[in-house]
Amino acid sequence: MTPTTSTAAEPRAAQLSSKPDEGGRLTLSISGRLDANTTGTVWRDALQLVRQSKPQSLILDGSALEYCDGAGIALLLELRRTQTTTGGTFTFQGLPAEVERLLELYGNISPVPPPSVAEEDTLSAVERVGRAWLTGWDAFRTLVTFVGELTVSLVYAVLHPRQVRWRDAWVIAERAGVDALPIIGLIGFLLGLIMAFQSAIPMRQFGAEIYVANLIGLSMLRELGPLLTAIILAGRSGSAFAAEIGTMKVKEEVDALVTMGLEPVRFLVVPRVVAAVAVTPVLAVFSNFFGLVGGAVVMRSLGFPLVTYVHQIQSAVVPRDMLGGLSKSLVFGLVVAAIGCLRGLQTRTGASAVGDSTTSAVVSGLVLITIVDGLFAVVFYYLGI
Repeated sequence: MTPTTSTAAEPRAAQLSSKPDEGGRLTLSISGRLDANTTGTVWRDALQLVRQSKPQSLILDGSALEYCDGAGIALLLELRRTQTTTGGTFTFQGLPAEVERLLELYGNISPVPPPSVAEEDTLSAVERVGRAWLTGWDAFRTLVTFVGELTVSLVYAVLHPRQVRWRDAWVIAERAGVDALPIIGLIGFLLGLIMAFQSAIPMRQFGAEIYVANLIGLSMLRELGPLLTAIILAGRSGSAFAAEIGTMKVKEEVDALVTMGLEPVRFLVVPRVVAAVAVTPVLAVFSNFFGLVGGAVVMRSLGFPLVTYVHQIQSAVVPRDMLGGLSKSLVFGLVVAAIGCLRGLQTRTGASAVGDSTTSAVVSGLVLITIVDGLFAVVFYYLGI
């Protein structure tokens, strides 16, 4: 059996030819099939010819066109736009009737303007500083407004405890507190272990290894225990608060609460703030305990009895050290929960809105934790604590 071969003629690809005149006139002739597969090469060559020659009059001859689809029409319109923007004239010549109908159809569509220079790129240094200052001022005003609204809602919750959604508060306390105990204990233990090993090396030169217990006790109870708890709370619970409320904001559930006459701060924020403030001191106590346990392991490996380690800590640490750390943890819990809820309420629309709010909640929480900790250090210094 003899194999059959196709006798159909292959479609002719689009071809471009140009004919410049001395009077500033340029004639472009396009022949063949002008479709999505062949328009790309003709597009590049045609636009390059028009931009290089810059004719006063451009004539597009399409009498030899065999086929033209939407891609080809886009090329014809782009050539006309390029020529008219330079102040020249443009004329179609010999176009098939089908192409003319397509031109009438697509020609009524408003052309997409070319990308312009971003406004930010045209601003001077003074304008950039002013805009940054205004943005910071707006963020500060929003924060102050939210703090005032939260304070009023907390006072209302104290005066009307039955109005607080305690069931939600208990669930949030379990997630933010009980579920965080393993990671708090692990990091606290490792932190005490590392501090003990690092401080034992220089103290060994002076025969003062026993004072490693003083260092661990004071640093964990006064500073590192509450600070470590706040950082974990910001990364674990503050981000969760922002994601939960942000998702509700994107789904317009917060707007539904407002429509029903319910205040979002009182309905959503107060239970989370109450739960965070309640569990943060407990987590700080656990962090302190496991940090001291880590130090005890190191001291025991250095040859000191456990009772000696305990007595040394008791002689170095006083109750106000513990109370000072717990007071820090209360404020840290309030700050982390509040900023997480605020970023959730500020969530915008879009696919990345919730992720942006979560990231902003963690970053803002860490910054505020550092600022509050610095304020506590100054206050404690002047009070002699």
